Amino acid sequence: MRYFFLSLLILCTTASSGQEPLLAGLRKEHPRLIATTDDFKRIAAAKETDDYMKTAYAKLYAQGEELLKAPPSIYVIPDGKRLLATSRRVVDRVATLALLYNVSGEERFAARAWNELLAASQFPDWNPTHFLDVGEMTYAFAIGYDWLFHYLDKDRRKIIRSAIIEKGLSHALLAYQGLATRETSWWPKVPHNWNQVCNGGIGVGALAIADEEPKLANEILKYVVEYLPLAMHHFAPDGAWNEGPGYWNYATRYNVAIIAAMQSALGKDFGLSAIEGFSKTGLFPLYLNSPINRSFNYADGGDSPIKGAQLYWFAKRFNQPEVAQYLHSFQVADPFALLWYDAALLRSAPQLPPDGYFRIAEVASMRSRWNDPDATFISFKAGDNKANHSHLDLGSFILDAQGERWVVDLGADNYNMPGYFNSAKGGKRWEYYRNRAEAHNTVLINPGKEEDQDPRAEAKITAFKSRNDAAYAVMDLTPAYATQATSVKRGIALLKKTGAVIIQDEIASARPSDIYWFAHTKAEVSLGRNKRTATFSQNGKQYTATLLAPAGAAFSVMPATPLPSSPDPEEDNPNKGISKLTVHLPAAATARIVVAFHAGGKVQDSPFTQPLEKWEK
Repeated sequence: MRYFFLSLLILCTTASSGQEPLLAGLRKEHPRLIATTDDFKRIAAAKETDDYMKTAYAKLYAQGEELLKAPPSIYVIPDGKRLLATSRRVVDRVATLALLYNVSGEERFAARAWNELLAASQFPDWNPTHFLDVGEMTYAFAIGYDWLFHYLDKDRRKIIRSAIIEKGLSHALLAYQGLATRETSWWPKVPHNWNQVCNGGIGVGALAIADEEPKLANEILKYVVEYLPLAMHHFAPDGAWNEGPGYWNYATRYNVAIIAAMQSALGKDFGLSAIEGFSKTGLFPLYLNSPINRSFNYADGGDSPIKGAQLYWFAKRFNQPEVAQYLHSFQVADPFALLWYDAALLRSAPQLPPDGYFRIAEVASMRSRWNDPDATFISFKAGDNKANHSHLDLGSFILDAQGERWVVDLGADNYNMPGYFNSAKGGKRWEYYRNRAEAHNTVLINPGKEEDQDPRAEAKITAFKSRNDAAYAVMDLTPAYATQATSVKRGIALLKKTGAVIIQDEIASARPSDIYWFAHTKAEVSLGRNKRTATFSQNGKQYTATLLAPAGAAFSVMPATPLPSSPDPEEDNPNKGISKLTVHLPAAATARIVVAFHAGGKVQDSPFTQPLEKWEK
């Protein structure tokens, strides 16, 4: 009965549309989503001659053979909220098995993919209260329906098609039209990853069944084309993503999927790939990846390198061989990597500038040189504390040198902690240590129980310069501390010859203030006799921090736990094995804190040990 009313809604809202203009040019034959028969033939040929394709295909084939032994996925919501792990498993299994079937011709892979789809089609729902689960599962079924179309008989096609409509598209249509509950319908217009994942997966689902259900497909695509840009405009102007590299990977995976599916099925993408910043966004993970292949994991992210198959798509679509070569270094075995890989892009690539600044997101990185695992690398951010998944981390940085990460970002905590996503001012999110400024490599001014940065603050990188001998940036962090200080600026400089890094903070307040400076590390830290030097020891290597200013100040080492004045919820991560190098100025109306990180010896005099006003002259 429920689906009768959903079907009636679809009929009523689309019956008067007449022709379906968005579907003009629809390719009638299958497969048509992201891949065509010719693409699978190309892979079959390339795996015989191209070393990467041969190796990657062999890995996928081995994975496929293991999947033949595995039972189909089951309906399980282990945390009481998310079916997402299951949805992702179905996506990965179906894409892998369906590609292997099309390339090898072996029906055993198609049969196993069908069993996976049949099992998920019998789930009571795809968990629309957490709509990412629906978006990804709809995508899995779209790929399965399209890539296995000639293997499936009419009855099996109907089962998959009905699941796409009843468990996916119909729920999306209710959300688009404002007829669903808030819990299931808040996502279509949001400016972050939920937009691309949900609209992307639903859009590919519509394209899969567009010839059988043209009115419904056209109606769905109308909303997808209208709403996707609301997130995509945030790539402008330079391709950055304010949710961090990890969520960049998630968002662009589905952003590219819907655009690639539109292009292969319709021959057009309605201008989506021309949105400002999208042509540059493939460079974003390159610049935020360090010489030891660890990302700057700001916001709720991990520090694993970004190696999504969509990077091959960006490289090919926008003629960026440097992006292809970056991804190629990881030798990923992914069905979509095989589809988008282009050997021609590996032959030559321009040398990218070593330092990069991404406006609006206000993220930057500097390195002493490319392609050297021992190079010095620092990445840092200003940005917007209101951005989705943000922490109170304006001014924070990570630092790699000598093949080690010496200054770390702790990353996300448990999403299921009470109020973890209540990011309003006074929200529970800001009580958890890892989300607070005190858990980041930045400054604190008069910390207490309340938020230690303004959760609504936006801060800018006001100067950025890349030279052969040095790179530097200046951030105006005043908005983050507006109730505590009249001016807060941070300068970061990298001296290319020596690899030394200078961190300089200038703080002015109307009254004496309690000021802290932090740098978190997994290394062992020992202080010099005068406590103005700190030696980091890790994996048999050493690195040094020197406190150059102010006179009379000293380093100390603290655990990565809340200050006595801070909230201390029982759910907090204990952050074992992590400490933080600290400078504490207990009663300073003005302060200039200068810390140099270097590979030992004394820090030579430099213009970057002078006040910030001299940096920009």
